[in-house]
Amino acid sequence: MKRFYYLSSCSTCIRILKELNLPTQFELFDIKKTNIDEETLDFLQSKAGSYDSLFSKKAMKYKSLGLKQKNLSEIEYKNLILEEYTFLKRPILIDQETIFVGNSADVILKAKLHLGN
Repeated sequence: MKRFYYLSSCSTCIRILKELNLPTQFELFDIKKTNIDEETLDFLQSKAGSYDSLFSKKAMKYKSLGLKQKNLSEIEYKNLILEEYTFLKRPILIDQETIFVGNSADVILKAKLHLGN
């Protein structure tokens, strides 16, 4: 599996996509148009260690729904990500068994090195 999950309306995601200069075998998924499926999310969780680590607490709905005040379980994190695309931390790069989640400089540098950029 070679995939890149991003949000096309996010300038940070677009900048990172350009920086990574992905080979053509990578499939691009705009999560606003095609939300992540449960099988892929479960795969990501197995690699990342938790659904919490895949959950974006920067999403506007996180605060507006009062989720910040709740102690969410792993299943709740999973269900929220599957229900609402904005809760998926992004971008996410999947290269076979290796994943890179988020937009921190460290994560992007590791992804570039992994890709040979």
